Amino acid sequence: MIRIGEFSKMVQVSVPTLRYYDQVGLLKPVEVDRSTGYRYYSASQLPRLHRILALRGLGFSLEQISAMLDGVTSEQMRGMLLLRQAQINQQIVEAQSQLTEVEMRLQQIEREEQVSAYDVILKHVEPLLIASVRTILPNHGAVGMLFGEVYEAIGSYVSKALGPNPENGGQTLVLWYDTEFKEHDVDGAAAFMLRCSVPESGQMRVHELHAATMAATVHHGSYDTINQAHEAILAWIETNGYRIVGPDRELNLYHTPPIRRDNPSYVTEVQYPVEKAVNRN
Repeated sequence: MIRIGEFSKMVQVSVPTLRYYDQVGLLKPVEVDRSTGYRYYSASQLPRLHRILALRGLGFSLEQISAMLDGVTSEQMRGMLLLRQAQINQQIVEAQSQLTEVEMRLQQIEREEQVSAYDVILKHVEPLLIASVRTILPNHGAVGMLFGEVYEAIGSYVSKALGPNPENGGQTLVLWYDTEFKEHDVDGAAAFMLRCSVPESGQMRVHELHAATMAATVHHGSYDTINQAHEAILAWIETNGYRIVGPDRELNLYHTPPIRRDNPSYVTEVQYPVEKAVNRN
């Protein structure tokens, strides 16, 4: 029999790790001295320990390893290895995406000699029920005049339907439907998020925005400079191989009075629904 310290040196596994393997039932010593508490191992345990180390090297959890050591069939072992293969492949895809993002940031800093004020992320957005008025506007700034029309159309349902702060007018957003940049005659909509459906009235329509993957960033400042946030997202979309699949959104997250386009207190999240572009080459 081999004392735990000598066994540790032999297999190059720390004593605390061997004790933990004993605690969880993965590799128990062949004998424990009742008077001293010393743990003793046997050379015959080396194959089991080597298999544990090999499976740990493949990234399996101790729970999975325990199951794989205790009588799994070759077909079960194959299934677990295939699952681990899929997990590793997914990790490679995610790591490659992160690497591309890092390279893009480096190129941007080298090109502009400064760090961008906008951090673009991908996020999943759940379906969203809204009340909106959509029309052709003379310019982007004119969308503000539509909010009063939407609010008035909601009428007596305001306290029930608007959220999260109906006493402050609820949470608003703007939708832009044009597929290319236009300075005039822009297709836009002013909208309120709804907690529940309300009757439609006049030009106001109630509908659900579908769940989507969004390329998003946050703009802190007046709407006079929000185009910088849009430019940052569009550059990110092109660099990372995505394409736009719906109208972009501007969600008003916070502001202090007065409600004016040039109010510098606005915090706005800009979102573009995207999907990975198909490479046809």
